[in-house]
Order: sequence, then structure tokens, then C-alpha cells
Amino acid sequence: MAAKKSAVDEKDIKIIVRNRKARFLYEIFDTYEAGIVLQGSEVKSLRAGKVNISDSYATEQGGEFWLINLHISAYDHASVDPHDPLRKRKLLLHRRQIQRLTARVKEQGLALVPVRLYFREGKAKVELGLGRGKKKYDKRNTIAKRDADRDLERHKAGRDF
Repeated sequence: MAAKKSAVDEKDIKIIVRNRKARFLYEIFDTYEAGIVLQGSEVKSLRAGKVNISDSYATEQGGEFWLINLHISAYDHASVDPHDPLRKRKLLLHRRQIQRLTARVKEQGLALVPVRLYFREGKAKVELGLGRGKKKYDKRNTIAKRDADRDLERHKAGRDF
């Protein structure tokens, strides 16, 4: 009997970019991993780190999920016509995941935002966060908690300022 393939460790993942703004603006409940349909020059640009994920989001259209506003800069050394940096990119998800996400987004009013973009086993993946937008007072609470944690760490390290 063949051994079951183990889950890929975090060390096998090469992170391209993180969306730090997503965790600040949204209360993330669940995360999902999805593949992305890319052109060849886009993969080269991703490997060079020329991508902006901060304003992007995922939406459902025609039974499929699409990543909107993901800016992948044109690759300088592409021999053919450069790709459109802001084109819609199809996300690769299982049918049941699509059905579950569609129901949660429509019924509960949640949003799908990319949290990070990375390569796993040579394939470009995006981690989508399913969450609800934070109100202004939630953001203030987040900032206050972060500052308090930072002050506590300074105090523990003996670096009182």
C-alpha cells in the first residue's frame, strides 16, 4: 500500500508578496488556496517580484472565480507582445469550493481578498481570505493592540523608551 502524500511544509513555499493591508482592512475568517491561470511572461514577472496585490479582490462570474486588479508588470525581456498588467485572471478551484464560496459571499456579504501570492512546487498559488470589512473602530482597536504588544515586548527585552 502506497504511503499517503504528506502536506507541503511552509518551507517548501516561496512567497512572492504578502497583502499586509488585507489583514488590517478585513477580518479574515477562512483562507483558501487557489491556482492562477497565467501567461508565460507573467510567471517571469512574478519570479522577479514585479507584482502589486494590495488593491485586488476575487469575484464570481459565470460559475468561476476571477482575480481582479492584480497588477503584474510587463516582463522586460518578453519577445512577443507584453501582457496586460491589470487583466482578469482565472482562479483554479474545485467545484465544491466554488459552490461553498459563492454561497458564503452572496448570503453573508463576505469578500474574497488575496492574502499572499507564492510558488508551491513550481506553481503560482494565491491564498484567498474570506472576510468582512472592518469598521473604523475595529481598525483603531487593531492599532492599539499592536502598539501595546510592541511596548510589552520592549519592556520584556529591557529596552524601555
